[in-house]
Amino acid sequence: MEFLKQYLDIFVFGLLGLMSFVMVWFVIERYLFFARISLADYDHPDTLNIALTAHLTTIASIGANAPYIGLLGTVLGILITFYDLGQGGNIEPATIMLGLALALKATAMGLVVAIPAILFYNALLRKVDVITERWKRLQRS
Repeated sequence: MEFLKQYLDIFVFGLLGLMSFVMVWFVIERYLFFARISLADYDHPDTLNIALTAHLTTIASIGANAPYIGLLGTVLGILITFYDLGQGGNIEPATIMLGLALALKATAMGLVVAIPAILFYNALLRKVDVITERWKRLQRS
């Protein structure tokens, strides 16, 4: 239990930090790709779709799973708080509230990672639709 108590925050916040770094990296890569795309290079809609949607699944997965990573950190933090209370017998409300408040920070951080990821994913998906329609219009002319 001491190992978990000592490294829980490092693990949860490290994983969420890695997820946010990957998300930001892929978002920037996608926007740069969309800015430089040459629609004339694509002769089939499937080839265009594969190129446009690269990395979008990763961004969506980060947005969908970051809250769960945060929730896992919260649940384990609450478990540690109750374990410490059981071991020490100290049932002061201030001690319990401090432990619970510290545990909830993991959920908050998970949401801080997830919300922008979902917003960027939706914006990029809209951009894919717009570029695909531009390509279709180019093919008709």
